[in-house]
Amino acid sequence: MATAEHVGLAIETHGLRKTYRSVRGRSVGVEGLDLAVPVGGVHGFLGPNGSGKTTTIRMLLGLVRPDRGTARIFGHEVPRELPAVVGRVGAIVESPKFFPAFSARRNLTLLADAIGAPRARVDAVLEEVALAGRDRDRYRTYSLGMKQRLAIAATLLKDPDLLIFDEPTNGLDPAGIREVRQTMRGLADQGKTVLVSSHILAEVEQIADTVSIVARGRLIASGSVASLLGEGKRSVRVRVRPDDAKLATTALEADGLVVRPEQGALVVDGVPDPAYVTRLLGERGVWLSELTPLQADLESVFLGLTQHETPGGRTHRGERRRRRRGDAGPPPSAPVPAVVGAGAAAGADDAVRDGSADGGAR
Repeated sequence: MATAEHVGLAIETHGLRKTYRSVRGRSVGVEGLDLAVPVGGVHGFLGPNGSGKTTTIRMLLGLVRPDRGTARIFGHEVPRELPAVVGRVGAIVESPKFFPAFSARRNLTLLADAIGAPRARVDAVLEEVALAGRDRDRYRTYSLGMKQRLAIAATLLKDPDLLIFDEPTNGLDPAGIREVRQTMRGLADQGKTVLVSSHILAEVEQIADTVSIVARGRLIASGSVASLLGEGKRSVRVRVRPDDAKLATTALEADGLVVRPEQGALVVDGVPDPAYVTRLLGERGVWLSELTPLQADLESVFLGLTQHETPGGRTHRGERRRRRRGDAGPPPSAPVPAVVGAGAAAGADDAVRDGSADGGAR
């Protein structure tokens, strides 16, 4: 039951853990995750590949059951109380499918009938995602960005309070990314809560109010974008003689800094103070011809926090034994459960049965 304790949070998890078993051993997808997503605005859910973002989203939607820990949506514990809150949630996990020969309007009308949403909502959601002028075009003629906006429209048919998008800009060109970004920001400006997982940090920075950064299934930073950028370490651009570039990179990386070449210079992330770089390189006989402090951005903060993280969770027992024998391959990837938002092309009945593009996990 929702209580006053959880007022102000759209999503809240404590100690959430999920492991996967296979013939290779046990892989940890999420390890003790504590997550807090405030009501209203866009919340970016960021992390390296294999850090547990999609697994977390699937647990929130009732598609995967956690091993332990608790998760709440609007104060309702999930999955136990999911039926009480699922009508307030819309989600896109992977790519929802629609009838390619049908128009966007006909696809949405079929889905609205299947989930019990009024047909008047079709006009409203097409307007919200700026597809009203193309609503009678066949789905197969849509660009990738338009297809993704149609998927967002499908999640809006029940007018949910919380929208969860897992990598919504994957595969889109810059124009498509901008369209989806503007749509998500517009929904948040209407008072909805938007949780978006993404690896395109520059895009998230442009629209997010708050973010959570995870690595190896654990939360490592969270807060407003402004506070993270203000508290994060700096980045600097340095120039040295070409003969000294390799020595400078080795020295900086040995000290735990992230170094990347850029147009004949070195960009150094995670710097506590620009003078620190000067002193560190000077002690090794490398002298700078240029040092330029760079404005902090979400990417530099992210790289500084996750520089020592590797994809995937920890592996146990059988995998460790194989590693000791020297014949282990990479950790197994997590199995893929049912996909929310993938049933429309199989028919409206399937859309209800598997919790399709309207985002409901039933």
